[in-house]
Amino acid sequence: MSGGGSLAGGGSSLFSGFRVLGLYSNHVPHALRYHKKHREFYVVTAVGKCFHTYNVNRLGIVSVSNSLSEDIICVAADRMLMFAAAGRVISAFARNKEVVMHYHGHKQEVRLLLPLGDQLISADSGGDVIVWDVQEGDVYLRLQFDSTSFNVSAMMHPSTYLNKVLLGSSQGALQLWNIKTSKLLFTFPGWSAGVTVLQQSPAVDVVGVGMATGRIVIHNIRSDETLMSFTQDWGPISSLAFRTDGPPIMASGSPQGHIAFWDLERRQLVTQQRHAHSTAIAGATFLHGEPLLVTNGADNAIKVWIFDQEGGGARLLRSRQGHSAPPTTICHHGNDGKNLLSAGQDGTLQSFSTVHERFNKNLGHGSINKKKEQKKKKGLSYEELRLPAITAFSSAAARQSDWDGIVSCHRGRLATTTWNYQRCTMGAYHLQPPDAPRNAIATAVSITSCGNFAVIGSSCGRVDVYNLQSGMHRGCYGDNDKAHSGVVRGVATDTLNQLTLTSGSDWLLKFWRFKSRKQEEQLKLNAAPASMLLHRDSGMLALALDDFTLLVVDIETRRVVRKFSGHHGNINDMTFSPDGRWLVTVAMDCTIRTWDLPSGCLVDCFLVAMAPVGVSLSPTGDFLATAHVDSLGVYLWTNKSLCGPVGLRPLPADYQPAVETLPGVMADQSEQEVTSEEMDDAYQSAEQLGAELVTLSLLPESRWKSLLHLDVIKKRNKPVAPPAAPPAAPFFLPTLPGLTPQFLSPTATEQEAQSKVLSWGVLPQRSEVSSAMALSLQSGSFDRPLSLLKDCGPAALSVELTSLTSEGGGDSSLLLAFIKMIDSMLVSGRDFDLAHAYLALFLKLHLRSLSQDPVAMDALLCLSSRLDAGWAELQASFDQSLCLLSYTKSALL
Repeated sequence: MSGGGSLAGGGSSLFSGFRVLGLYSNHVPHALRYHKKHREFYVVTAVGKCFHTYNVNRLGIVSVSNSLSEDIICVAADRMLMFAAAGRVISAFARNKEVVMHYHGHKQEVRLLLPLGDQLISADSGGDVIVWDVQEGDVYLRLQFDSTSFNVSAMMHPSTYLNKVLLGSSQGALQLWNIKTSKLLFTFPGWSAGVTVLQQSPAVDVVGVGMATGRIVIHNIRSDETLMSFTQDWGPISSLAFRTDGPPIMASGSPQGHIAFWDLERRQLVTQQRHAHSTAIAGATFLHGEPLLVTNGADNAIKVWIFDQEGGGARLLRSRQGHSAPPTTICHHGNDGKNLLSAGQDGTLQSFSTVHERFNKNLGHGSINKKKEQKKKKGLSYEELRLPAITAFSSAAARQSDWDGIVSCHRGRLATTTWNYQRCTMGAYHLQPPDAPRNAIATAVSITSCGNFAVIGSSCGRVDVYNLQSGMHRGCYGDNDKAHSGVVRGVATDTLNQLTLTSGSDWLLKFWRFKSRKQEEQLKLNAAPASMLLHRDSGMLALALDDFTLLVVDIETRRVVRKFSGHHGNINDMTFSPDGRWLVTVAMDCTIRTWDLPSGCLVDCFLVAMAPVGVSLSPTGDFLATAHVDSLGVYLWTNKSLCGPVGLRPLPADYQPAVETLPGVMADQSEQEVTSEEMDDAYQSAEQLGAELVTLSLLPESRWKSLLHLDVIKKRNKPVAPPAAPPAAPFFLPTLPGLTPQFLSPTATEQEAQSKVLSWGVLPQRSEVSSAMALSLQSGSFDRPLSLLKDCGPAALSVELTSLTSEGGGDSSLLLAFIKMIDSMLVSGRDFDLAHAYLALFLKLHLRSLSQDPVAMDALLCLSSRLDAGWAELQASFDQSLCLLSYTKSALL
């Protein structure tokens, strides 16, 4: 690491942002695209300042857009481009990634987008509706509405209505406009309720209108006739969708997360999907011609439903779902560092894979009584049966295939719950100590390294031991069943289950024998501990105190060996490196600090935009995971020390850390890249990977390998006699005039009579290659003559090189230009094979003429030295490779 001043400008020198896990969707309705070339549907969801593109077949992420300056408010898609509105600016994206156009003109926040052919229609909160020319970025038409009388809340293009747009208002009225002539064609009075959704039905002229009162009207806009009407009891209509694969089904979304399915023929409710999302349904779209419904919501979930149930019901086919509330506690599970357990404020426990999203697991939401919840009536949900959010948990992979390997504490509850990682479900046991006060709650938990026991501390000072296989209570630490006089802040056990360590709000750190549960020693601390973490391999115990300081205790000597200070806020979490050398801490001062235990110094520190609440370093040391306030994702940071040498220096006490940008989502390389239908370019390889490398021309060997043997090839292929065309007999034989018929003797044809010797003026004085060579000698760039020579065959190449001398129409300057061209090829390292082949043929043809030109001889001497140096480097590389290959063969065989 460099000094403090340089680090302050460059952020962390130990960790680099890699990606974020568990971010899929927000409250913005999704956009659906169909790629004709790939024959696949893609769903686009907004996540903060960028949007993600997923394929519907696997819900694998295939593209992540570049970030905008503000959060995205709405998205829309046409055949070529993606449109996203952020603030007052609309941006057009090509290939779902790069911004290719900005549209400036709105004075208020843009909230609606509608692509229509070569135009884009946008509406803002101030009442302005602008029609844009997509290609030029110019304003084609501007309509201004009074927000008090007609506040645009929905837009739709009626099918087969050329240049027509239907606008809905929050006052309830609808207007049909012609955007080409800028004329209001018709005004629909509405139904005395604000319009929230407009959706085209499969039938022409028929439109679905969703209202703020929960009413759905199927209206014929051509005849201004209401065909049917429905009402749902879940509040405003948030989305509408029509099936196009046959059955006349309409889906309507609600703010409660429920979806209702209506039969348009029988005009009744068919079925309902309750709690499809835990928040409002942001968007719902049926795939064209398929029984699939794509939904997204603010609960950070994308779901695909398939209609294959009896009675027209839908079931969940596939989904991508993260936390709907910010995660508070994270920890790596297992020893491979590929799975990350995360507990959020939404009460769920999830596992995110750092390898691929298909390995993610959702362990679900805990319940107070699992059997009662399973027996509940269909369509009902007992919120009182759901457990509150998890405050702390501990996991062990040693015996997870035999019994539950995760134990969690819940907010405001004394009983802890077990979870099974392999079955992705809540376990069978609620671990609750006997004879405990009613107002006590579980505050700390730890599972032993063998995976057989769980040690749980509570707010009443109890520390209990349970057997995970049977769920039975095995004992309690301390006299009178109290290990501490205050709240237990942390518990831990060593590797061999010999010691149990507990810390409490009574400022004490106590050492207990695990088996006998007798206290051996206690250590008085300077302040009350907030949390505790043990690195079992090294025996180092880290304690975060309420005075924002850190203590490191050696459990062998039972003495404080390190004390760190520097945080200016509550220390939320901490983690050790796999070798126990570093201690990484996060606090409410928005800093992530790395402490070096052997030297006792701060070696890395950087700021983040949101305060981190959880941190975990993988057992392999490759990734650092952090969770932040008001963020639904889990952020991964790469450890730079595993990729190369990183010099770590102690940072001064007055060090001012720099802000490090939080990492974003990365597209999966295994998924198919989504490109526009007319912008599908093939990958262009670089002409040369490096200047120090030798690059071949990639031309076929027949172009250069036989240049020295052209005379032999011509002699071998020379025919014995020139081919003679047989004389063609005329249809009528010519005869001489006279009484006696006589045939006319054949005469020489016009072509045979013409001379085959051309005059000197007919031939050009110089060929195109010679002219380009003369110009390149003056400019110093030989790309043009080299490209012309590459296009020539062996015979034509021999003719071009022969014509460089005065006998062939050239002069001595062309010979010098050719030598300099070969020299430039050797300097650049490109076309290495052509350079040697051309030079060999050149010397064979003009060696006698070159020996009489002193300037050309000097150039040839310089070229010879460059050839020797290049071949020496190649020979060394060849010898080294051959030596390594022969050693490998002899060692293995």
